[in-house]
Amino acid sequence: MSFWQSVLAFLDSSMETPTPFGWFHLMWLAITFLALIPLLRLPKAQSPDHVRRVVLVTAIIVTVLEVYKQINYSFSYESGITFDYQWYAFPFQFCSTPMYIGLLAGLIKKGKVHESLCAYLATYAVFAGAAVMLCPNDVFISTIGINIQTMICHGSMITIGIYLFATGYVKLEHKTLLRALPVFAVTVGLAAVMNEIAHLTGLLETETFNMFYISPYCDPHLLVYKDVQAVVPFPWSLVIYILGFTAAAYVILLLAMGIGKLVGKLKASPRVNAA
Repeated sequence: MSFWQSVLAFLDSSMETPTPFGWFHLMWLAITFLALIPLLRLPKAQSPDHVRRVVLVTAIIVTVLEVYKQINYSFSYESGITFDYQWYAFPFQFCSTPMYIGLLAGLIKKGKVHESLCAYLATYAVFAGAAVMLCPNDVFISTIGINIQTMICHGSMITIGIYLFATGYVKLEHKTLLRALPVFAVTVGLAAVMNEIAHLTGLLETETFNMFYISPYCDPHLLVYKDVQAVVPFPWSLVIYILGFTAAAYVILLLAMGIGKLVGKLKASPRVNAA
């Protein structure tokens, strides 16, 4: 068996389904934050070109792992090789967007669009990653590779977001949210269009397809928002979704701004300078 065959066999093997705040979950929470140490200690950590490379490489790694996930979900080897695409796992959920946004941010030249993409990665994406990393109730299964993939995917959202703030690449100011908001609006719009196409084409008759979990044609699923969908008609429920997630992204920005001020005060402290 070749090296890559061994790797794939390991990733496809079974494990006991991890539990929230069990050893597997806690290990990846630690990795999420420990990964910042080498990133910030690199000689060119704050170089704009270096930051863009880090964002791009991370997005590429996440994309490769997403391709692996799609293959794993779609192919069965129990009675020969069979293919059955799992539409519920189509890669355009809220937590999938940093993969695309990161690729774009790493490839396009610096400008207003680039700044908006990075602002999104440092606010909305951090909230999405943190929500799953702190409450991973539905993401763990019994396949080792998929559990690793989901932890890297969601954990990297937090790591990259903090890295963008810590290096000063994304500014700690209120305007950052305004730069990120158009990107979020576009992604929500695309998800809504996809959900409508799935309805019109009859896909929902045989498959589950609910991008961003906002489809009015599917059973409510998203934590908290499902209660809104149950009582508020579409599209007003979608407006609440956008406002709610924007408020959460703003909280992330305020936390980052607060931590930034605290770090600044500590660095300016006479005791710190004397040491």
